[in-house]
Amino acid sequence: MAGTHEAIYVRQSKDKKDSLSIDGQVELCKRECGHPDTALVYVDRGFSGKNTKRPGFQSMLSDVKEGKISKVIVYRLDRLSRSILDFGQLWSELELHQVEFVSVNEKFDTTMPMGRAMLYIIMVFAQLERETIGERVTDNYYTRIRRGNWPGGPAPYGMTNIKIENENGSKVPSLDYNDDFQIVEEIFYRYATEDISLGGLAKDLTEREIPCKKRAGWDNVALARILHSPVYVQADEQIYHYYSNRGVKKFSNNIEDFNGEFSAHIVGKRTGNVRKYTELAEHVVSLTNFPGRIPSDIWLACQYKLDKNRQVGNSGKGRHTWLSGLLKCGNCGYSLSVRSWKDRKYLCCSGRGNLHVCDKKSFSQKPEEIELEVQKELELILNECNREHVEIADDAAEIKYRQKICEIDEKIQRLVDRMAEASEVSMKYINKEIEQLDQEREQLLKDWQKPGDDKRRHYQGIIFDQLGFEEKKIVAQAFIEKIKVYDDMIEIVWKV
Repeated sequence: MAGTHEAIYVRQSKDKKDSLSIDGQVELCKRECGHPDTALVYVDRGFSGKNTKRPGFQSMLSDVKEGKISKVIVYRLDRLSRSILDFGQLWSELELHQVEFVSVNEKFDTTMPMGRAMLYIIMVFAQLERETIGERVTDNYYTRIRRGNWPGGPAPYGMTNIKIENENGSKVPSLDYNDDFQIVEEIFYRYATEDISLGGLAKDLTEREIPCKKRAGWDNVALARILHSPVYVQADEQIYHYYSNRGVKKFSNNIEDFNGEFSAHIVGKRTGNVRKYTELAEHVVSLTNFPGRIPSDIWLACQYKLDKNRQVGNSGKGRHTWLSGLLKCGNCGYSLSVRSWKDRKYLCCSGRGNLHVCDKKSFSQKPEEIELEVQKELELILNECNREHVEIADDAAEIKYRQKICEIDEKIQRLVDRMAEASEVSMKYINKEIEQLDQEREQLLKDWQKPGDDKRRHYQGIIFDQLGFEEKKIVAQAFIEKIKVYDDMIEIVWKV
C-alpha cells in the first residue's frame, strides 16, 4: 500500500544565476502538495543528475520501499535524473508501491490520463535504451573475445585474472596459471590415461581434501566443466578440426593460426536444457592471448571419453514425493532426493552422492513415513486456517492478475505507438481509449492489492488428503521452509 506522506525531491548541481535555487524548487513543489506542512523534503546539493547515487535520492527511494510515501513531486524531470533508463527504473519502483508522481515544470501528473500516457512513451524509450546498452555490452564482449582478450568474469580453476600489454601498448585482460593448475593437469592426464570415471575421480579429489572452486567437494559437474574447457589446451589444427566436425561454423582465426601456441575460447547461446558443450552450431571459437598448457592429444582424449557419457534427460522433478525440494540431510544439510527401485523408495543424500562430504549411507525412515508425519502437521495448520482465517500468498490469483495487467499494458503500448501517426481528431479517441484502459488497469491493481488482503486469500475448506500430487506440493512449499531428516526423527522448519 502507498504511504501517507508526500515527498518533495530537489537537486542543484551548482549555484548559477539562471538556475532555480533549492528553496525556489521546494516552494514551487509545495504548491502541488495536498498537505505541504507535512511533506518530506529530500535535498541533493552539489550532485549531478548523471546517476542516482545521491544521498537524498537514495533516502527517498528507501522511504518509498518502506511504504512511507504516497506521492513524489519534483520541479523538473531532470532534477530526478538525466537518464531515461534511470527514470524508467525509478517509475517501476514507484508503481510497485503505488506512489504517484508529479513534475511541476512539465505538468506531468500520473494521476491524470495524459500524464500516464506520457509515462508510457518514456518507458518505451527507457526499454530502447536498455536494449541498446545490452547490445553494446554484448558487442564489446564478443569483440574482446575475437581479439583474444579474456572477456571478463572469474578466472577458470587454476588460473588468475591479469593484464598484459598488447601490440598497441594498451593493457588488456588476460589469464595466467597459478599453483592450482597442477590439479587441472592431474584431472586431464588421469581422466585421459586411466580407467577412471568422473565420479571416481571426484571422490578421490574430495577424500584428499583438495579444494573445489565454489563447492564443498568435487562432483561430476565440476570436473566436466574443467575437462570440456578449451582455455587450457594448446590449440593446434587438431583442435580446429575437432570443433569444425562438432558443427562450429564461426572461427575468429584462420586454421593456420591454430599452431598450438595459444589456448582457445568458445562462446555461444544455448537453451536451458542443453549442456554447454553439446550443441555448438551457433558458437564461436577464438584463440586467446595466453598460452595453452594441456597437449591437444590429451585434451582430445578427454573429449572423446566425455562424449561417451550420455546426457540423461530429466525424468520429472519430484515425481516420487510431494516433498521434493524440502528434504534436507540432518547430518550435512544438503538436499535429499527420493529414488525408486522396483516397489521401494529410499532417500539419497546429495552431500554424499555428488559432493562426497557426508558419511550418511542410508536413512531408516522411508519417504512414505515422512510424508504421513508431515501431512498430519499440515492438516493441523489447515484446520487452524479454517478457524482463524490465516492467510498465505495465492500464486494462481497473482499470476491471473499479472496476465490481465500485462494484456492491458500491451494494448496501451499499441495505442501509444499509433500516436505518432495520428491526426488531431483520432488523437482524441486514442486518448479516450487509453484513459479507459488505464482505469481498468487501476481497478485490477486495487482488486489485487486490497487493504488487509495483500495478494492473499484464505486457505479455507481445503482437505489435504483430497488434494492431487501437484496441489499437495504447492501447499507444502507454501508452509514449509525445509525438513531436516535424521535417523529417528524429522524436524520441520515452518514459514508460518
